[in-house]
Amino acid sequence: MLMLAIMLVLSACSGGGNGGNKEKNTDNKGNKDSGGAKTLSIMWWGPDARHEATKKALDIYTQQNSNITFKPEFMAWDAFWQKLPTLAASKSITDVLQMDAAYIHEYVSRGQLEDLSDLDLNGIVDPNVIDNLQIDGKLYGIPLSQNAQGIAFNKTELDQYGIPHPHKDWTYDEFFQWARDARAKLPDGKYPIGDTTTWDSFNYYQTSMGKSPIMSDGGKTFTLDKDLFMTFYQTYEQFRKDKIVPPAEKAAAFLENDPQADPMASGVVMTRGATTGSVSALEQLMPGKVGVVNMPVGPAGGGWAQSTIFLSVSANSKNKDEAKRFVKWFITDKEAGKALGLTRGIPINPDIYKELEPNLEAKDKLGKELYDLSVDKALPFYSPAAGFSEWVDMYKKEMEAVTFGQQSIEAAYNKIDKMGKELAAKAGSK
Repeated sequence: MLMLAIMLVLSACSGGGNGGNKEKNTDNKGNKDSGGAKTLSIMWWGPDARHEATKKALDIYTQQNSNITFKPEFMAWDAFWQKLPTLAASKSITDVLQMDAAYIHEYVSRGQLEDLSDLDLNGIVDPNVIDNLQIDGKLYGIPLSQNAQGIAFNKTELDQYGIPHPHKDWTYDEFFQWARDARAKLPDGKYPIGDTTTWDSFNYYQTSMGKSPIMSDGGKTFTLDKDLFMTFYQTYEQFRKDKIVPPAEKAAAFLENDPQADPMASGVVMTRGATTGSVSALEQLMPGKVGVVNMPVGPAGGGWAQSTIFLSVSANSKNKDEAKRFVKWFITDKEAGKALGLTRGIPINPDIYKELEPNLEAKDKLGKELYDLSVDKALPFYSPAAGFSEWVDMYKKEMEAVTFGQQSIEAAYNKIDKMGKELAAKAGSK
């Protein structure tokens, strides 16, 4: 009987360190370990501040999940996009990778990214943002920050010349009329708005009117609405004659965020395009003088407001479940949020933003204001389709020739439309 009692005591004490509980280990945060030790490889681009902040966040995750360690790689933008195609070709992309809106469609089309639609982001990411981020109804990247395209304006000088500030949800017709009215109150050498020669500026106009984006279906469909194209650029042609926009020679010398050459910071133009991220740099150049408003809208909306930077999971990862848990944690954990700060922009999670807000500078709050003004009318962010980079450059070149009076708007349209259709046909034949 004594021996039996001793055996029972020994049996009760042999629970492997958790009282014989066969459940997975749970850390002091309530997170369950996924089983055996795992190493997640992760790759991102950015400046040194982002590198250091991200490494701190990874350390926090390992502290909370003792079975997970990381193999990080971090580099500058150019080096990242030079390396990623090589990894993709060998199907050896890291388990988790930072992804950009300009490239995500390309890597989804190659089958390189895992579908993350099963992750519940309710209450974390605005549903409109999720809808706009989906590709063929699926989510391939967890958005990291709030970003938006809008317009910054010099509120100090507008007040000085008695010009009303632009208002939320102004239409394109109101935008154009505001520019005409402002011209009448500004002295020579100052202009209410800048000229435009890039494809995305016209794409904002075309999609706001309810038309398809210029490139869709991975570049297989090309839509350049001629009537809208002529209307849009004929308006700017008249603006050049009426000195509502700067002359082509002056516009060509502008350099955004340069104290002397930035169109708005230099005091030459009263407005310019800005994103949530870039407006903070402008505010630093002109402290206290910058106001923001959303892009002009049409019947379908206008501009965009969503993250353009994501965490994605490799479709070839052997640690998909662990990787998925991590990418959701990255935007929900408050300790990680404090460590990451604004190194990837304004956090997409409103709860994390609230934690950071009391310590933010005016320039950072201005970016949040731009996002909040834009989100309800925002359309998706349309990036160039794969294979269209040469077309993007050609578009700008042809429209610059128009601004210098070297060719007609219709001649430029014919060249741009011809090349776009050729590239779409090429994409469709693959």
